[in-house]
Amino acid sequence: MTDIPVSSDESVHESYSFACMRCGYGWEQEYDIKHHPGAGGRTVYVYYTDGVPVPSPLTRPMCVNCGSQKVRILQAGSVAKVPPDWPGPEPARGRPRSDGAASDRVV
Repeated sequence: MTDIPVSSDESVHESYSFACMRCGYGWEQEYDIKHHPGAGGRTVYVYYTDGVPVPSPLTRPMCVNCGSQKVRILQAGSVAKVPPDWPGPEPARGRPRSDGAASDRVV
């Protein structure tokens, strides 16, 4: 693995919203993204949170609440727009229950 320099000519600040499809948890995270010259003239993007390098949130995001990788990335501010009294998603309709019995709900 090649060492990536800590300093860079270019840096951007971005925020992402995330929603877990397993537990329903939603959160937002801010990132500083530094652009570094890489091998063959390609640009390498390194994501930082609180000055610490972290994996890109665009590849395999993981729920900070339950650890699931069934996470959707949303436009920044999306999680904050959900009303605090929103009860959350309804269970899927017309699908078998986890015990194998048919659901009594209709589609």
